[in-house]
Amino acid sequence: MLAYAEFARFYDEIMGDRSVDVARVRNYITRFHPAAQTLLELGCGTGAMLASLAPDFEVTGVDRSPEMLEKAARKVGGARLVQADMTAFSLETSFDVVICVFDTLNHLARFDSWVEMFRRVHEHLAEGGLFVFDVNTVGRLRRPWEGPAFAQEFGEHTMIMEVLPENHADFRIGELSMWTVRIFERIKGDEFRLHEEHIPELGVPVATIRAALEPHFDLLESSGLNGEAATDDSNRAFFAYRRRGSA
Repeated sequence: MLAYAEFARFYDEIMGDRSVDVARVRNYITRFHPAAQTLLELGCGTGAMLASLAPDFEVTGVDRSPEMLEKAARKVGGARLVQADMTAFSLETSFDVVICVFDTLNHLARFDSWVEMFRRVHEHLAEGGLFVFDVNTVGRLRRPWEGPAFAQEFGEHTMIMEVLPENHADFRIGELSMWTVRIFERIKGDEFRLHEEHIPELGVPVATIRAALEPHFDLLESSGLNGEAATDDSNRAFFAYRRRGSA
């Protein structure tokens, strides 16, 4: 996963309003685990999700980036924030809900790492606990390969993003895309400072994701952006699982 050292201070401004994602997580909790009191977010970033959920839950966040966690600490007072790799951490406690959103899981560039992350989730969920996550699908990540780079202005700054295939893997396991993000920070007038990040995203078939989770989790729901069944051609796929047993 990336350190996001350059991207961290621009992240919230670029991502914009995330209330729809917050509402989606709240909806899953209301429907599938209304008694939940504790929540862990993996890849919590700048704490946008935790800040919205903190009024109703005891929240903990894990992220590898110290720059992101510094922002989260200012945003979510009272949250437990831990700098760690989400594939290899131990908090010595369990949670009612674990979430991993905003396609954070895709940043693990090997599917073996996804499986390790799923094991950490199982270890940290209370029995019957809820696991909610989303991914960019194989189709979503493939579509930009043939197109031009795209630009987005935010405030006085400009972001240019290009997505290209990177060392194709077997489709049954996943396909790797590399997102090159260039941020032109306006200093004054026509003077800019360039910040550049290279962000890997692994697209994994929906069936492969389900197969990896099946031994220890029960699928509650998988859907696309508008509630339709999640497929490899959906832009995003959302999943809700319940932890099964203690083995």
